[in-house]
Amino acid sequence: MRRRRVLATLGAGLAATSAGCAAAGSGGTTQGDVGMTSEAFEPATITVRVGDEVVWYNNSARAHSVTAYEDAIPEGADYWATGGYDSEDAAREAWKGLNGALESGETYSHRFEVPGEYGYFCIPHERAGMVGTVVVEE
Repeated sequence: MRRRRVLATLGAGLAATSAGCAAAGSGGTTQGDVGMTSEAFEPATITVRVGDEVVWYNNSARAHSVTAYEDAIPEGADYWATGGYDSEDAAREAWKGLNGALESGETYSHRFEVPGEYGYFCIPHERAGMVGTVVVEE
């Protein structure tokens, strides 16, 4: 995964692949794999391999969250969300006090150990359609 960050920083403009290499993409982020605009994750879908770490980077002026949909992660996978919450309900409740907020310029990462599809969203911008998917392949 270090190679991915180096190539993204150099502006290689790689597309997400099943090999787990992602880069700047249309989100314009050189700080991670998935950028956050005012109301979107870019790219909205990223494909990685089991054991890969995905890094989200808030490159907008708004606060965001990266929050897994509890019913949209593979069986046996650990729940994940900015703020370290262990359930979607806990993450949503904590957001009322802006706990778990990812401010402009900050990153969040999660390592994916179970293959499958993971749906996630940004709590304050979910209604605007700020949702994403991580596809984890063997």
